[in-house]
Amino acid sequence: MFGNHHPRWFREDRYRRTYRLIAGVDEVGRGALAGPVVAAAVILPEDFDHPNLNDSKCLTAEKREELYELIVSQAISWAVARIENVEIDEIGILKASLKAMAQALEALYPKPQLALIDGRFTTPWAGLQKAVVDGDALCRSIAAASILAKVTRDRLMQEAARSFPVYGFERHKGYATRQHLEALKAHGPCPIHRLSFRPVAEAQPEELRPPRRVPGRLVFAP
Repeated sequence: MFGNHHPRWFREDRYRRTYRLIAGVDEVGRGALAGPVVAAAVILPEDFDHPNLNDSKCLTAEKREELYELIVSQAISWAVARIENVEIDEIGILKASLKAMAQALEALYPKPQLALIDGRFTTPWAGLQKAVVDGDALCRSIAAASILAKVTRDRLMQEAARSFPVYGFERHKGYATRQHLEALKAHGPCPIHRLSFRPVAEAQPEELRPPRRVPGRLVFAP
């Protein structure tokens, strides 16, 4: 649980020479056709590590659950935030993802001295932050955040499956699997689908399809 850091966390360890309270931030659900985008922010103790700590996509569901419990019990601070499908349709998935990350950061106490954000973009949060491409493989705090976000979102989609059983959300978590696309074609979208996403829009009658997002002009879906 605690001990010497794995060499792959060198990116975060470099920042720890200057900053003590470092938050890792990641999101889950950007590419899904249904449900919220969920972000997590985590401040870990300086000596926290675990041999299985990794990007959530590289872990089994069982390992994620195990690490989730460990992280929330040992973290200095952690928070999750979500933006629902309706707002995603209104502002777009990138802005929604960054907004969820900023909300998670804002909920941390104590406030981080530095936030490491997975990906190419920083967030609207007012504090000092750095974007780290492939951060969930390079920074242990981001890896931890990816686990919290993934477990949280998976649990939400399992709940959604009980309300909307025909879509199989408990299996694909809202992503565009063959089963999900066939259910969309057969039943149309449900209240948690993202109507601005093309496969969902195309599952609606033409007159109900939302405008397609095109930079600089408004074009309606054919």
